[in-house]
Formats: sequence, C-alpha cells, structure tokens
Amino acid sequence: MRSLFLRLTSLALLAAPLPAAAQAANSPAPEISVEADHLAARGYDVTAYFLQGRPLRGSKAHQTQYKGATWQFASAAALAKFKADPAVYEPQFGGYCAWAVSQGYIAPGDPEQWKIVDGKLYLNFNARAKELWEADQDDAIRRGQANWPKVLTNNQNN
Repeated sequence: MRSLFLRLTSLALLAAPLPAAAQAANSPAPEISVEADHLAARGYDVTAYFLQGRPLRGSKAHQTQYKGATWQFASAAALAKFKADPAVYEPQFGGYCAWAVSQGYIAPGDPEQWKIVDGKLYLNFNARAKELWEADQDDAIRRGQANWPKVLTNNQNN
C-alpha cells in the first residue's frame, strides 16, 4: 500500500505545474551566450579578432547592449565599428561553442579558443573542442548552421 501511495504521489508531483523558478530553468537558452554578468564573449572585444588578429578584453567604459547582452570593447573606435554593423563582428552561433552546436547541443564559447573562417568569428569551449571542430571544419560549420538556432530550444544548456 505504501508503494502505491508513493507512486501516486510522484505522479501527482509530475503533473503539477512547475514553480516559476523551475519554469525559468526550462525556458530556452538565450540567443547570445552569456554568464551571470550578461557579458557577451565574456567581455572580450569582438572587433579585435578582425582588426588586431587577437583576443582583447573590453572595458565597461566602452559597452553597448545588443540582442539582450552587454558587449564590451577596448576603445570608443571599436565600439563605433561594432555599432555600425554588429552582424560583421558578432560570433557565429551566438558565441556558443561551434563544435557543440555542430553536434546538436550548446556549451559556452571561450574567447581564447577562436578562429575566423570566411570572415566569420567562431568560438569553441576549449582547446580540445577547437581541435575537433577544426579537424572537420567545413562539415562542422554546415552542421552548425543546420542546427542553429533550434539547438537553443532543443537542449536548454544540458
């Protein structure tokens, strides 16, 4: 009898509406990969990859809001370039790991693990993910494009 009671109680809990906090946890991942600070690209200046060929940290003195995230830049000139055409500089797949997106899930991108391919910036989770992505780069990009953005709602950061 106790076993039946536990099973029925469990079923009732599963059927009950989720509390607001649990519902938020199950909502789709944001379009731009951010952490608790809401910084895109972990606060790195995304124009620097194109203009200086290297990662460079941004500054609170030069920041803007775009797609629900805060983007920081190393200078007023870099901020102006981004504002003029953000699509040129923003990382592909919202800054999520390009390898993960190509595999059908999401993981945060690391601004130190980057590559520009055909004028587009890609980030990867770590050096190993970047290595795997580069070994299969053209197909990985195609798979990532096919998976994006539906991967955001399919995986919810699992």
